[in-house]
Amino acid sequence: MGETRDRTFGEDAVVVESFSEKSFAEAAVSLLQSEGITAVIHADDAGHEFPNFDFASGVRLLVSEADAERAREVLNVAAGEEE
Repeated sequence: MGETRDRTFGEDAVVVESFSEKSFAEAAVSLLQSEGITAVIHADDAGHEFPNFDFASGVRLLVSEADAERAREVLNVAAGEEE
């Protein structure tokens, strides 16, 4: 996926998943937080003025680079994609 800067982490954040709707991303954040992983949502929706932009550009879920592998594992298990 990609990397971006986020003040939450003080380092490069990693996109671990993209969603078409913010509610799905919020559920994923809650799941990751329950596992002790800090996650944030990045959505280009013009400050909530144009929520339909989420569908076009996607809602990205960011975690610290150090947590990325574990976050992907948690999300894959939740989605039924265990390895």
